[in-house]
Amino acid sequence: MSIGHTLLGLLESGPRHGYDLKRAFDEKFGHDKPLHYGQVYSTMSRLLKNGLVEVDGIEAGDGPERKRYAITEAGITDVGRWLASPEKPEPYLTSTLYTKVVLALLTGRDAGDLLDVQRAEHLRMMRALTERKRKGDLADQLICDHALFHLEADLRWLELTTARLGQLAKAVNA
Repeated sequence: MSIGHTLLGLLESGPRHGYDLKRAFDEKFGHDKPLHYGQVYSTMSRLLKNGLVEVDGIEAGDGPERKRYAITEAGITDVGRWLASPEKPEPYLTSTLYTKVVLALLTGRDAGDLLDVQRAEHLRMMRALTERKRKGDLADQLICDHALFHLEADLRWLELTTARLGQLAKAVNA
């Protein structure tokens, strides 16, 4: 995810302080991984330097000055370009799980046990996401569906790899 583009998109509805941007980001996109304040302010500093935002006002308070940021026309153009460009599909050709299976076979460990433990972990996560989806609003349901579909694909791979484990053992130990 592009934090900069997401913050720019949030600014299109009107100027905001860094604190407000963090809160809006966390509410809409950061349920599982909220932004750190430092990340918000370093990103805003970069966007300011690149002419994509401007300081719309500065308020003095008890603590440090509070800058209110506004998106510029260049920022609106940049967000539009980003939204219109397709995301590159991830082929997952490098996988920690695949590496673990092959290394287990190469080192004489039981790759079947590894696959069983991983299957149980995937199923546990799927149950948790299904429960979250059941209780969530539409946005939460959609992000949970996205994750569940990926986990289902992983489970199919786990089953296929389990079925071909003997062949894979011969291939990697040849």
